[in-house]
Amino acid sequence: MLIELDEVTKIYNQDQVNEVVALDSVNLQVESNSMVCLRGASGSGKSTLLSIIGCVFQPTSGRVAIAGKQLSRLPDRFMTLHRRRNIGFIFQKFNILPALNVRDNITLPLIPLGIPPAQMREKAEKLMERFSITHRQNFPAGQISGGELQRVAIARALINDPPLILADEPTAHLDSRLSEEFMSMMAALKSAGKTIIITSHDPLVTKHSSIGRIIDIKDGRIHVS
Repeated sequence: MLIELDEVTKIYNQDQVNEVVALDSVNLQVESNSMVCLRGASGSGKSTLLSIIGCVFQPTSGRVAIAGKQLSRLPDRFMTLHRRRNIGFIFQKFNILPALNVRDNITLPLIPLGIPPAQMREKAEKLMERFSITHRQNFPAGQISGGELQRVAIARALINDPPLILADEPTAHLDSRLSEEFMSMMAALKSAGKTIIITSHDPLVTKHSSIGRIIDIKDGRIHVS
């Protein structure tokens, strides 16, 4: 089992007038080398759940374990180190820095790990070749197409070779062709042994053949279909 959540609750602004229960006693298990989709309306709790799995937020209560390592109560610096080494993120709006060139955007996650520049370049070159963006490596990221930005975002998520890929509404700003291309790349990553969790309500994602399980979320609670 790669991911285990046991009675996980997340409360924002606890004991204040604007308190929000984003997750309510969530239990979830995700196997290694699988692709699952978290599906739900805006405000359902799916992005909070993804952020807890991604070690961005601590739960208010409950237990979170990834690959047998309990993360729920780790100090922030250990959570950050675990996230950098084991998790790749693909964001809804890519979160690419437009003034930096493509190669530097891809290698950004490696900088805090103290990896030598030559090794960083080598890793980036392999990924740029894999995703057919080598010819854009010196272009400012703000000057490339949406499809190329998508490939840069995926390459950046893979630069530290993480076992777990998290994608938050990755097709929200893509047309149907690019959405299909994205899912084809995710399917290839799954075949290569990655575990992938995607939040989405896009039918191009939820009905894709590579999605092994859909987890519906409503009002901070989940049920598995």
